[in-house]
Amino acid sequence: MPWSNQNGGGGPWGGGGGGNQGPWGQGPNRPRGGKGGPPDLEEIIRRGQDQLKNVVPGGFNGGVFAIVGLLIVGFILINSIYTVQPDERGVEMRFGKPKEEISMPGLHYHFWPLETVEIVKVTEQQQNIGGRTGGQSNSGLMLSGDQNIVNVQFSVLYSVTDPKAYLFNVENPSDTLQRVAESAMREVVGRRPAQDIFRDNRQAIAADVKSTIQATMDTYGAGVSVNTVAIEDAAPPREVADAFDEVQRAEQDEDRFVEEANQYANQVLGKARGQGAQIREEAAAYKDRVVKESQGEAQRFISVYDEYSKAPEVTRKRLYLETMQGVLGKSKKVIIDEKNGQGVLPYLPLNEIGRPAQSGAAAAAAGAAQ
Repeated sequence: MPWSNQNGGGGPWGGGGGGNQGPWGQGPNRPRGGKGGPPDLEEIIRRGQDQLKNVVPGGFNGGVFAIVGLLIVGFILINSIYTVQPDERGVEMRFGKPKEEISMPGLHYHFWPLETVEIVKVTEQQQNIGGRTGGQSNSGLMLSGDQNIVNVQFSVLYSVTDPKAYLFNVENPSDTLQRVAESAMREVVGRRPAQDIFRDNRQAIAADVKSTIQATMDTYGAGVSVNTVAIEDAAPPREVADAFDEVQRAEQDEDRFVEEANQYANQVLGKARGQGAQIREEAAAYKDRVVKESQGEAQRFISVYDEYSKAPEVTRKRLYLETMQGVLGKSKKVIIDEKNGQGVLPYLPLNEIGRPAQSGAAAAAAGAAQ
């Protein structure tokens, strides 16, 4: 280096850089201690004790007890103060016996460990019973009233109305509620056909189960209010699901056939009703026509009678002639007068007899031609 020969091998500022010294004339800092070794642990402890004596009254021995006492008091205070949330209620117990008052939401204090507290959630809770698949699926298998097996999954929504009764009247309220709900559902389903639980009458079944659960829990004094029972799923066991689907399809076909039959019946019935209405209208028209004709005939008879009363002989003769004309005009017999019929050949046009009678002039012309 350029400065290595200056000042007896010192650095550029006049200090020697050798002998484990730096360029500023002194060596690197070393840990304090005997002979440059590590710091003395006993010395560090001694210094800490001296500082503790200055801080803690009564010296080191008395301060330890004070610290321990403060820690104990702080631990008791931490365990004595508790908070109740808005959806909870607290029940304090003194030597295991519950107090009368219920802790409402907020900050509370009790004398721990002489007193303890149990927190209960009072908002609506849900208890699921039964299962679709897995090892717990057997819990939902039930026997219906028509000897069919159904797998029912339902839930019970409940809330705690009496926290003290909920905690102390029943050992395990949640498990008790589940067992009571399952038993009630089995009882109600066992009295009804499987079709009710599958489709037709789920609401009525849920209402019956709810009332049964509530009555049983009231008997136990569990402090629980059952709000709703919801049947989430009802299906046959997997082993007979295919057969049940066949039955369902057959029932659907039956419903479809019945619906088609009803449509056909309505169509035929409508047509028959239309024909009946038409016949009634025709009968009413025929009745009116006959009545009118009868009234007309009666009126004509009355007119003839009035004329007959005025001139009986003339009217009688006129009626006779008109009647004979009507009768003989339809007759097929030909009568020839012996006096006026001389020279008439005994040959008759038999083919012309059945035809309508011709006028007098046409008949005379035909006779002259013969």
